[in-house]
Amino acid sequence: MKPKSKRIETTQAILIAIFAALILRQFVIAAYKIPTSSMENTLLVGDFLLVNKFVYGAKSPDWIGLPFTQETHWKIPTGFEVPKALQFRLPALTRPEPYDIVVFQYPRNPRIDFIKRCIAGGGQTVEIHGKEVRVDGNPFPSPPFTKYLETARRDSFFSRVVDPGHYFVMGDNRDNSSDSRDWGYVPAENIIGKPLIVYLSLQEGNAETGIFDRIRWNRLGMVVR
Repeated sequence: MKPKSKRIETTQAILIAIFAALILRQFVIAAYKIPTSSMENTLLVGDFLLVNKFVYGAKSPDWIGLPFTQETHWKIPTGFEVPKALQFRLPALTRPEPYDIVVFQYPRNPRIDFIKRCIAGGGQTVEIHGKEVRVDGNPFPSPPFTKYLETARRDSFFSRVVDPGHYFVMGDNRDNSSDSRDWGYVPAENIIGKPLIVYLSLQEGNAETGIFDRIRWNRLGMVVR
C-alpha cells in the first residue's frame, strides 16, 4: 500500500505544480520570444522575454487546446474558442502609456501575439512627417535604439486621431515594421502585458554552432525599455 500511496502523492504533487504553473502563466507572468526584426535594435530576433500579464489586467483564456497550434495562418488549430460569457479579466493596475512596450493580440488574428511600442492612446492625435513622430503636436521621444533603413512613403505625411479604447503602436525598426500605420489600432482588450527583462538571447547559427556560442551574454537580464 505504501508504494501505491507514494505514487499517488507524487502524481498529485505533479498535477498541482502543473496547475500552478498554468495559472501563473495565464494571469501573472509568461515567456515570449521575439520572432521578427520589427523592434530592432531595442529587441533582437532570438530574445526571450518575461512578460508581466498582471499589470494591465490579465484575462482568462479565450481559446483552449493543444499548445503551439493556435497560429491559424499556418497551422490547423486543435482546440476551441471559449464563449465570451465565460471569459473575464482581472482589474488593471495601470494602463499602457505612450513609450511603453506592450505585447498584444494582433487585431487581424488574435491567435498571434505581437510586440510593439505604444505611441498614443484613445483620443490622441498621431502625426508623422518624414521620420518625426508627434503626439498631440508634441515630438514623441525617439527610443535610443530606434532603427531607420530608408525613406518610407507611408511616413511622408500621416495624421490620425486614435479611436477611444484603442492604442496606436509602432515598431522601433520604423522602416521594417507592420504596425498601426498599416493595419490600424489595437483594442484595449487585446493588450496582454508588459515585457520585463530578457532572460535569454540566442543569435542565429547553424547545426555546428553550439548553444553556448549562440548566446548573447551581454543581453541576459537586460531590462526592457
